[in-house]
Amino acid sequence: MLWRKFFKLLTAGLLLSNVVHADMTIDVVGVGASQYPIAIAPFQNENQQKQALTPVISDDLTRSGLFKVIGAGDLSPVPFAPEQVNYTAALAKGAQTMAIGRVTPDAGGFNVQFWLIDLASKKPLITWERKATAGQMRRVAHQIADLIYQQITGQPGAFNSRIAYVLKQGARFELQVSDADGFASQAILVSKQPVMSPKWSPDGGKLAYVSFEDQKPVVYVHELASGRRWKAAGFKGSNYAPAWSPNGRELAVVLTQSGSSQIYLVNTDGSDLRQLSRGGEINTEPAFSPDGRFIYFTSDRGGSPQIYRMNSNGSNTERVTFQGGYNSSAKLSPDGKNMTFITRDGGYRAAIMDLSSRQVLTLTDSGSDDSPSFSPNGQMILYETKAGGRGVLAAVSSDGRVKQRLRAQAGDVRQPAWGPVLR
Repeated sequence: MLWRKFFKLLTAGLLLSNVVHADMTIDVVGVGASQYPIAIAPFQNENQQKQALTPVISDDLTRSGLFKVIGAGDLSPVPFAPEQVNYTAALAKGAQTMAIGRVTPDAGGFNVQFWLIDLASKKPLITWERKATAGQMRRVAHQIADLIYQQITGQPGAFNSRIAYVLKQGARFELQVSDADGFASQAILVSKQPVMSPKWSPDGGKLAYVSFEDQKPVVYVHELASGRRWKAAGFKGSNYAPAWSPNGRELAVVLTQSGSSQIYLVNTDGSDLRQLSRGGEINTEPAFSPDGRFIYFTSDRGGSPQIYRMNSNGSNTERVTFQGGYNSSAKLSPDGKNMTFITRDGGYRAAIMDLSSRQVLTLTDSGSDDSPSFSPNGQMILYETKAGGRGVLAAVSSDGRVKQRLRAQAGDVRQPAWGPVLR
């Protein structure tokens, strides 16, 4: 949370990077009130791949806290198509549905087929296939897990998405991107100067972030596919706290060029700067509503840090939070119905507000939470916290029941941002 953070400027250089690091691991420390039982059989020929599909599918569903995954590799024979399912044996395992599939060689790669079978009616709920290369198998597995999640829960899945975060090791800062499950982590920027506040573009193809490489905070936009990056806000004074507009063409940023911290709108190429907020000494942490109508932000204009909302043109500012003496770091759910934020409630904790009723639920019991970010389906919230004296990432479901902790092998992990589902 920018309100509580202060970075000392360091004195070394910067490196654009594609360094691959050891993956993070995720511990599930809480589950849903009830878990849906699903059997998953090994896919035919999947063990011939560098990455088998069903272990990834099983891990995704298990981590959600909503599924009880039942192994079906001991069925004889193991079914690879609907006509091969022994329904009596599958039902005896206590499952309601079964995932089966196969991987077959195809021109230039492989063909992956998948079925989700309702064991009571003996009918497929999902029939799906796609072509993929050997290097795409993990992505395919996440897609299948998303399909299962949506079929059973009625909500879109978010397993086939990515997260960004800052890893600090000594005097070294790395901006990393990984799959949502912590695998395939890659440093896209390595620097001995602080890097902070990564934010995903709506299409998932770019990151905006703050770098101190110019001996002051400057907002950059980084195109992930090409590695190309440019300054989007390098104006007089400090430039920080970028937030993408829903159309992906503008950024809300915080500048101190007038002496106080105010929120501005700027095109992603750095042109057409317009001031939005006025009043208060500190206005920071802007976040757009999904429809682009509003910008939520933190301000001290009422005497303590609270969350406010203004129209996206800067008009009609109104206060949103009234409970407690400290609220900051607002982010909106993808449907715009809920807001996650950090509240001071016996410590700094992640919370959620229903924006229609203004009811607040504190989601965590830790005391050093920061930088909350909704998953693409709005069902989970990713945030930074402390464990064992260092920064770690954690996630909590929007009802507070399911809790996860992502552990890196070394260093402090900070300021996560959850990106959109990959297409």
